[in-house]
Amino acid sequence: MISSRTAPFTIWTHTATTIGKRLPAIDRFLSQRGPRSLSRDPRWLDVFRTTLRHDPYLIEAQTITGQTCGLLPLSLVSSALFGRFLVSLPYLNTGGVITDSCDVEHALIERAVLMADEFNVRHLELRHESPISHERLNGSMTSKVHMRMPLPESPEQLWKRFDAKVRNQIRKGEKHELSVQWGGRELLDDFYSVIAHNMRDLGTPVYARSFFDGIQSTFRDRAEFCVVRLEQKPVAAALLLHGPGITEVPTASSLREYNPTCANMYMYGQLLNRAIDRKQSIFDFGRSTLDGPTFKFKKQWGAEAVPAHWQYYLRDGSVSDMRPDHPRYRRAIQIWQKLPISVTQWIGPEIVRGIP
Repeated sequence: MISSRTAPFTIWTHTATTIGKRLPAIDRFLSQRGPRSLSRDPRWLDVFRTTLRHDPYLIEAQTITGQTCGLLPLSLVSSALFGRFLVSLPYLNTGGVITDSCDVEHALIERAVLMADEFNVRHLELRHESPISHERLNGSMTSKVHMRMPLPESPEQLWKRFDAKVRNQIRKGEKHELSVQWGGRELLDDFYSVIAHNMRDLGTPVYARSFFDGIQSTFRDRAEFCVVRLEQKPVAAALLLHGPGITEVPTASSLREYNPTCANMYMYGQLLNRAIDRKQSIFDFGRSTLDGPTFKFKKQWGAEAVPAHWQYYLRDGSVSDMRPDHPRYRRAIQIWQKLPISVTQWIGPEIVRGIP
């Protein structure tokens, strides 16, 4: 734990051995900030440490009385294949600085930039929603947007919002007698079988089964798996995260051969109803490329685009170097799509853990 005093607050850098001691104070700080996604919970750092072997760091600003007044969680992502990155935070849609003070904001980023130099990373990535002015942030990406939707008080009110096409597709799923199941680790195998299959079809390495197990074990009643079945076969699945007031779905998939059953539409209808049942105020569908296919899918439910402004301190290369749509990865994606699923489950987790 390293401190640096700049009146009227102190900047501390916590590591894996000291983060836990500050969690009660940090929880109090976050609880005063109203509705938020579970992505803002610093316990993600331990999930990434134990399941992805990332080194966790938490930069905290404290007042002179020892109260938290700002946070910046960071994961040091290292791999022999891609190099080293400092990210806030991998996998999640939202990260970066949490504070209401411009002075604290500046100090937190300044510390993160120094750490990026110290660790000799290729870049520092801060997944902000609004841009922060700092002279060392020399790159940005604004091609993605968050797709979010205010939730009504009841599923009946939600149903009335849908247009005829959405209603018909949900009804089609019901006519195929699809069933939905909610749960924790007892559904992990079925959830993972769908996710791994779909990721292979997309040409994308899949996270390890232990990663999703770690998420559910850490957040328990705030993280649950949804599995949609046709008879007994899992045909669609999702991970649902319930933050204080905001529900988000960071991972969801369906099997392409069952598209005629509208299993994916049926599942998303169930996900939205689940969030309403939990008295949530906002449903976050996740990020999408503006006007892309997933953007249009989410928009049909009533979701609206919220800007995503990822900011970078670039030390080596460009912002686009690690994006999956970079031309250099096109051939690798085509090869990946032809591999047996068992092979992708074996080698995929080691690849994806090193991607920021």
